[in-house]
Parts: sequence; C-alpha cells; structure tokens
Amino acid sequence: MARPRQHAPEALHAQVMAASDAWLQGNPVHTLSLRALAREVGCAPSTLLKLYGSFGNLLQHVNIETLARLRTVIEPLTEGASPERQLNALALAYWQFAQREPYRWQLLFDYPLAQEGELDQRQSDMIEALFLRVEASLKEYQPALGDLEARRLGRTLWGSVHGLVQLGLNERLGYWQGQQLEVGELLDQLLATILAGLRNRSNIA
Repeated sequence: MARPRQHAPEALHAQVMAASDAWLQGNPVHTLSLRALAREVGCAPSTLLKLYGSFGNLLQHVNIETLARLRTVIEPLTEGASPERQLNALALAYWQFAQREPYRWQLLFDYPLAQEGELDQRQSDMIEALFLRVEASLKEYQPALGDLEARRLGRTLWGSVHGLVQLGLNERLGYWQGQQLEVGELLDQLLATILAGLRNRSNIA
C-alpha cells in the first residue's frame, strides 16, 4: 500500500478547511468524518489527529472560519450609515448568511464551541466583536443608553434576531392566510419595535 503523501502543517490545514467547506456546501455536519476528510486530502486519519488533536478541534477550526466569513460580510455594513440602517443591515446580513451557508450555520450553533485555550479565545473574540457592533449602534441611536444597559439590550436584541433566523431556517415561523411568514419582515418589525421603545424612553436604567 502506498504511503500517504507528506504535508506541511499549514498546507494540510488549508486543504482540510477547503475539503470541509466543499462537504458542508451540500451535506450536514453529522455526515462528515475524520476518515472522509483524510481521504479527501490524501492523508491518513492519524495525520489529522496529530495536527488537530481530535476531530472536535478540527470542527472548531471550521467554526472559526465560519465566524471569519460572517465578520467579512458584516464589517462593511456599519460604515457611514445611520444606526437604524446599521442594525437593519446587520440583521438582514445575518439571515442571508445563514441561508447561504445552512450547514456551516448548523455546525456553528449545534456543535459546542471550544471551552479553553486559543480556539476558545479566538471564537469568543469574534462573537464579542459582533455584539459590540450591535451595542455601538444602539448607543449611537440612543446616546443616553448606559454601557450595561447597552450590553444587555444588545444581547437581548441579537438573541431575538438569532431566534427568528433559526426558526426561519427550520420553517417553523408559521403562516398567515396560507403564506409562510417572511423572516426579513419579522426582523424589520422586531427592530422597529425595539428602536421605537428606545426613542420614547424617558428613563434609561
């Protein structure tokens, strides 16, 4: 039997990420395996275990790539726009990303994130950056909003956005007069309601 090809770690990592991406374009993560990836990149499964430590760690690297892609999509959306338009654009981009990358999305939220070490820190930093963008837009919209209130409201708002996106992907939002409710319209209504409440608040906790 021929010996597996030798790979530099950086090159092998890039190949594994590309193979994972190709797989997740049309298949859910539960169909992916270490053996299948090793076969795709032309190495032994033990080589991947040596590189990543475990199949779980490999999947965490895929999650980091997903978060990086999401960041690339949302970063330009807050430049030069009003805070209301920023929040609407962020929410819509979040939904559209989940539609385009449903199996990456599934992996990101159905598979536990890393719990310690560099992977955990990198994932946490990327997620925190998204929350900070939402918080900054809320504080720009309502300057009287305090730091703690903005942090709480930002997470409450984005938790609601995420819930609508998840239900929309699973087609669990229900129907009105025979037509399925549209995620984009519900996101608009959610943001309009929260921003109207912020605009009309006389006392900021």
